[in-house]
Amino acid sequence: MLRMTVVCVLLAATFAVQAQTAPSPAEISAYKGLHRAAQNGNAGEILRLAEAGAALDERDAKGRTPAHVAAFASRGEALRALARLGADMNALEAQAYDIVTIAAVANDSGLMSLAIELGNNPRLITSPYRGTALIAAAHLGHVEVVRRLIAAGAPLDHVNNLGWTALMEAVVLGDGGRNYVQVVRLLLDAGADRSIADRHGVSPLAHARARGYSEIAEALEKGRG
Repeated sequence: MLRMTVVCVLLAATFAVQAQTAPSPAEISAYKGLHRAAQNGNAGEILRLAEAGAALDERDAKGRTPAHVAAFASRGEALRALARLGADMNALEAQAYDIVTIAAVANDSGLMSLAIELGNNPRLITSPYRGTALIAAAHLGHVEVVRRLIAAGAPLDHVNNLGWTALMEAVVLGDGGRNYVQVVRLLLDAGADRSIADRHGVSPLAHARARGYSEIAEALEKGRG
């Protein structure tokens, strides 16, 4: 169990290193055209530039489209304008993040729901870990985001390239606190498979017991919230 805990701690550190990268102040100050309009939430300017022939899905140096920039800046009206004009709502930036996952990681449930409404598929495989927005939200304990992703049909039992599901990440990368208890219960109530073990054959229940997460262990033992 000690080795298992050390591995999980190291993997958590890896997540921090390879997390999403929002535009830096230097990048923002250098933005022009649609990227600048998206960052500023200027829907009128987006329309003007698009009518003048600007490329809706132009990429910056990190592979971000104006829609990604709008998501990082939480600019809903800019996102609406881009979607109405035909921008790709399912584009992935250089680290393979989409708008929904960007909003999910930021715990921006309103923007995330808007992105789904505008056509961003919550079932997309995203991130360097070949995961999903639901896995990212479960990892971070974002309760309302998890609730909305489940309602939108996000895949409950997708296994990422670390060998973990959303349920597993809520246990091994969470702190066992209230938010993570709620996330686990939401996933179980939705039908997430509690039997899917990690690459070492360790179940979510075994991980919860090893960490002393009694409420999570109890929920997993019952198989529902």
